[in-house]
Amino acid sequence: MAKPMPATQLATVLRDAITRLNRRVRQTRPVGDLTGTQLSALTSLELAGALTPRELADVERVQPPTMTKIVAKLEERGLVRRTPHPTDGRQVILAVTDPGRTMLAQFERARNEWLAGRLAELTPEERDVLRQAAEILQKVARD
Repeated sequence: MAKPMPATQLATVLRDAITRLNRRVRQTRPVGDLTGTQLSALTSLELAGALTPRELADVERVQPPTMTKIVAKLEERGLVRRTPHPTDGRQVILAVTDPGRTMLAQFERARNEWLAGRLAELTPEERDVLRQAAEILQKVARD
């Protein structure tokens, strides 16, 4: 049996592997011209339900003028809609449209298909190890 790796070394190796996998999964996308930044904003908006442009900028960690440009592109494509804020007439609320949800589903499907293809190349034992690792990572990620 191999000697256990120190936690600090494991943290480095694991973080690197997760980062590389995440980057590769994010690069997998169906044909289309939605940028990574636009996709991220659309995903954040879908997860939140509805946000003001400022709130979305904060979630995405970009400046409001940058978010204004991103939202304009998404709105131009019919992926996001603006509605008046219920209590502040100076604000608007952004929400994902049905075509936006369809676009997100296409991206998710493409990513899942890519990852499933890569996992299919592994042995059943390796896939079982990854299943166990996924459960452990869920435990580590809990608040």
